[in-house]
Amino acid sequence: MTGELHFTTEPLSTLLPAVRRALAEAGEVTFSVPDPDLGVGLYAGELTAAGIHRPWQTWTDLSELLGAHLLTPERVPGGRVRVRLRAHAHRADPDAQGYGTGEWARVNKLEDPVFLFTLVEALRRVGPPTGGRVLALGVNGGRELDALALAFPGRDFAVLGVDLEPQALERARERHPAGDFRMLDVTTLPLPELGHFDLVLALSLLQSPGVKTDALLAAVVRHHLTPGGGLVLGFPNARYRDGALSYGARVRNFARPDLSLLMSDVTDARRRLQKYGFKVFVTGKYEVLVTAIPAGSKTPEGLEL
Repeated sequence: MTGELHFTTEPLSTLLPAVRRALAEAGEVTFSVPDPDLGVGLYAGELTAAGIHRPWQTWTDLSELLGAHLLTPERVPGGRVRVRLRAHAHRADPDAQGYGTGEWARVNKLEDPVFLFTLVEALRRVGPPTGGRVLALGVNGGRELDALALAFPGRDFAVLGVDLEPQALERARERHPAGDFRMLDVTTLPLPELGHFDLVLALSLLQSPGVKTDALLAAVVRHHLTPGGGLVLGFPNARYRDGALSYGARVRNFARPDLSLLMSDVTDARRRLQKYGFKVFVTGKYEVLVTAIPAGSKTPEGLEL
């Protein structure tokens, strides 16, 4: 194949810039490398008969790093595979159209296996009772509420979801007709008429403009949480690029992800919740989940989906 690159014993420090240049020039690059399947159990960089072994994760990470889609590889003779990368198309991220509208209606975070696994785990860690009340802050279209049925089959809850986006609320009502969905600004909490809840969810909300985490947590914990209730907070650590998840929190004017603000926000939330008397767990990848349960409660086991 014309223009195809071949790598056998070259170090990654040689391979990466060569692939990056070819991708930048043509928008797509094809290269052959030793078949990762033939080196299962080896560490990346160990030598095989076909050359330096690198697992499939190397190529998925490389594609994400270079802003490209990893297309279906093809096996070729000599214990090798042909890898193809195609650059992401230049299109607006979902955030560009406003949270809860446009592209966001297409996003289903429960199709991310790490998020699905860790969210179900977090929900089971809180363990709201049958018939318990659930408050979803910034509920968007309500897709993440599907995880309640996965975490607790046959257990019903009284769900109140709030958001500022009318279109998102309408989608949530269609998806969960038994729920109560209202237009409400979370910065107005506490509101006594809302009552108390056994579980409070706030996914991809706390870093939104105008939301002060300390004030919101104080309002929820002091005025809207039952004595045995818990919280699951989500902090985004990714963005969508041409339909694909790209790891790492982005900071304006930074070319690469910078995790300093994310780490600061997560650490601050964890510290505040501990001061309020909670045991706190931090899990996740593309969205970091901070789960809080009463400090005196027993940490449940067998949480896996």
